[in-house]
Amino acid sequence: MQRTAIALFSGGLDSTLAIRLMQVQGIAVQAIHFTSPFFGVSPDSDCGKYDARRAAEMIGVPLTIQNLGEEYLEMLRKPSHGYGKAINPCIDCHAYFLRKAKEFMLSTGADFVITGEVLGQRPKSQRRDALAIVERDGELQGLLLRPLSAKFLPLTIPEREGWVDREQLPSIKGRSRKLQIQLAAELGVKEYPNPAGGCLLTEVSYASKVRDIFDHSEKLKARDFRLLRIGRHFRLDPETRLVIGRDDRENSLLSESVKAGETSFRWDEGGSPLGLLVGAVTDEKLQSAARILLRYTRCEKGASARLRIISGTSEETFSSSHDFNEEDVERFRV
Repeated sequence: MQRTAIALFSGGLDSTLAIRLMQVQGIAVQAIHFTSPFFGVSPDSDCGKYDARRAAEMIGVPLTIQNLGEEYLEMLRKPSHGYGKAINPCIDCHAYFLRKAKEFMLSTGADFVITGEVLGQRPKSQRRDALAIVERDGELQGLLLRPLSAKFLPLTIPEREGWVDREQLPSIKGRSRKLQIQLAAELGVKEYPNPAGGCLLTEVSYASKVRDIFDHSEKLKARDFRLLRIGRHFRLDPETRLVIGRDDRENSLLSESVKAGETSFRWDEGGSPLGLLVGAVTDEKLQSAARILLRYTRCEKGASARLRIISGTSEETFSSSHDFNEEDVERFRV
């Protein structure tokens, strides 16, 4: 009877090797790739040569892409095991992935779960104690196999039952990729991306923006976090944010992102970025937003300026003054 494994699959070298190690032992593998506003590939966009879909095609494994929703976002707000250097709850995040992988395993009739984790590769989430916590919190005790580092870890059910031959698995630990590269050549894995974190939550400069959403949102929405990838961000008050595009590409993305009831605007007398107000808008907030936006135009300092609201089906103009200095703008910056 052929056994089946569910693989957590990023599309990177380690998870690719984990799958190939199972394939050469006759294990059928189904890969699952999680996406969120912070990582992963969009099911309906092309993210480049080495995205998870292309990597799965190269090794001949079926791939399921699962978008993580509001439950995941709430976990990020209050992780049981805390954050890393930024706002990255890596232990809670990995455990969450494993619980979802277990659900997928049970729904498909698969036998166990594999990951490309390497003992000692990441300082917070891949220590020996952290790997044990993730397995426990992921509710996969005994059914989680990490093929690259299995020989350094306790025996699992797949190994004990003879589904997987432990002796055929490599002995990899630590941060070097030398052994992985050698193994890739042996297993016929010819293309793979360079190592990268891939998760925006690990970026210190991004953390303040995420915390701002956490602090000012009763209900978390994925769209609010997707907007954080675009433009400069300002908090006008607890109910209202301002996003200003930094170039033509971001202006276009913001224009496409405007929802009913939101206000987008730009300077009407010259080249201007697009400003998007998200949340409750009053004339006072619109004036503050306009003054901030004018700092990123060539409007003459101290001059009165006409701006155009371009949300909805009709357009209207309003006047404001270019009288904010850099200190005034920084008071609002997220």
